[in-house]
Amino acid sequence: MTVRRIVANLAASDPAALATFYCELLDLELLMDHGFINTFGSATQASVQISAASEGGSGTAVPAVSIEVDDLDAVLDRAHQLAAPVEYGPVDEPWGVRRFYLRDPAGSLVNILSHT
Repeated sequence: MTVRRIVANLAASDPAALATFYCELLDLELLMDHGFINTFGSATQASVQISAASEGGSGTAVPAVSIEVDDLDAVLDRAHQLAAPVEYGPVDEPWGVRRFYLRDPAGSLVNILSHT
């Protein structure tokens, strides 16, 4: 048996608006739109991981989803342009990541990170 995909499901009263936010923030593609659910991501790249946590590290809350990017500062600039509330960071963590937390339009806490 091989896991082919793990998808984070974020509750949202307006899935299309949330999909638009993430597509604009992270240059993602809308992969599926059934009205009640929108799936966005990269058609060419995926990684299978799932985490369990008692805290988010450095005393922070556990985020709903963690997203690794190659250019943290570019995503931070987009977050500011989209008026997404940044709640933590950016900060260089002792375990080798630079990250910040933001709230998406549905209120989910999102960890945006790059490995240093």
